[in-house]
Amino acid sequence: MRTRDFDYTLPPELIAQSPIEPRDHSRLMVLDRTNKTIRHDRFYNLAEILKPGDALVFNDTRVIPARLHAQKETGARLEILLLNRLSAGVWQTLVKPAKRLSTGAKLTVRSVKTAAETGGEVIAEQDGGIRIIRFTEEKVLESSGDIPLPPYIHEPLADPERYQTVYSRIQGSAAAPTAGLHFTPALLQKLEENGVHCIFVTLHVGLDTFQPVHEEDPTQHIIHKEFGIVSAAASKEIARAKREGRRVIGVGTTSTRLMEATAELYNGNPEASFADWVDLYIMPGYQFKVIDGLITNFHLPRTTLIMMISAFAGREFVLQGYGEAVRERYRFYSFGDAMLVL
Repeated sequence: MRTRDFDYTLPPELIAQSPIEPRDHSRLMVLDRTNKTIRHDRFYNLAEILKPGDALVFNDTRVIPARLHAQKETGARLEILLLNRLSAGVWQTLVKPAKRLSTGAKLTVRSVKTAAETGGEVIAEQDGGIRIIRFTEEKVLESSGDIPLPPYIHEPLADPERYQTVYSRIQGSAAAPTAGLHFTPALLQKLEENGVHCIFVTLHVGLDTFQPVHEEDPTQHIIHKEFGIVSAAASKEIARAKREGRRVIGVGTTSTRLMEATAELYNGNPEASFADWVDLYIMPGYQFKVIDGLITNFHLPRTTLIMMISAFAGREFVLQGYGEAVRERYRFYSFGDAMLVL
């Protein structure tokens, strides 16, 4: 297995630059793993496609205004992307430019909405432009930054809420769990009315969303940790669905990764809660323990995300679907169309 095995060619004009309106009017490609069939639908028909009793597991994380503009004591300007909150006031960050920002360097971040500011000090350095920074006034960060859009989106977003799911609740992500962007309150209500169970967990999306796999051997790639939370109620409901033979369907790779990472918890003590760091790396050969289906967007080539989908549905079948999506002019990436794999 090589990283190039997860490559495909995408015409640049298929990269969606803005979200579709309404949210649930995106296209939906349905992949049947058993029969190896592909069909085309619309996301607003999801309630009719799923079965009563199915359990949909959503990631209710909320994107924070994680892109900050800072200034060093020398006057040099920096861009800081908050990635993971490690402890009170201490954040793992991605800094540009980072070469001259060494341990001990001090900086200032000013609020874009108020006159408040906070100081910061680099307390550790990591590879790839990552710096651990301790901020003196952490509360200032909430009003200091902008919502960070992925680098392949070049158009400004008129409404920042369009890069949030309608059910986002817990602040902490550097990027949106984009499979959830297609849901509307009306669609969620319709799913519940049709007997689909909606369960919410939390995984704060961090560094790996921005990191392609550079190693030719994907097993050598180091996946970064993300913080996840599963309540006892959610864990119990997922375990009940599995016992009763009902399908558990992950809404996005993030909720899927969290469920699989806590699979031993579900099997051993289904009423236990979980709150810890997750670093599960799913690639072909992995045996899924929880999910029976997956809703996802179309991902960048050579990433851990397309590797995860390939592990679930088979690399050749997934790439067949991607090829058909290109031919049918689907919209790709964060603001693009969706795929349902069953």
